[in-house]
Amino acid sequence: MKQPTKYQTKCRLKKGDEVIITTGRDKGQSGKIDKVDLKKNRIYISGLNIYKRHTKPSMAEQEGGIQDKAMSVHVSNVALLDPKKKQPTRIGYKIEGDQKVRYAKLSGSII
Repeated sequence: MKQPTKYQTKCRLKKGDEVIITTGRDKGQSGKIDKVDLKKNRIYISGLNIYKRHTKPSMAEQEGGIQDKAMSVHVSNVALLDPKKKQPTRIGYKIEGDQKVRYAKLSGSII
């Protein structure tokens, strides 16, 4: 079995989960997860954490200028939104039948 690197930890969030940002410039805004980077413990959220990128003209991009770029957010700065109550919650695991499932600790509903 492959050992995790020095900075890599397990991430309970998955692509498609609805999360809310708890700290930073976009605090209080929510969106769906587009991509999870497990090696860096960072996630990309659709439509959030957008920064301006100044680019020079190149062969790939004929026009230079200011472009919007989605930046990643650290996993510790987001929380899962509870499906029922629409409030930040933590994630737990439990076994139902012969399957291991994730559930929201605030309401107990299965994610």
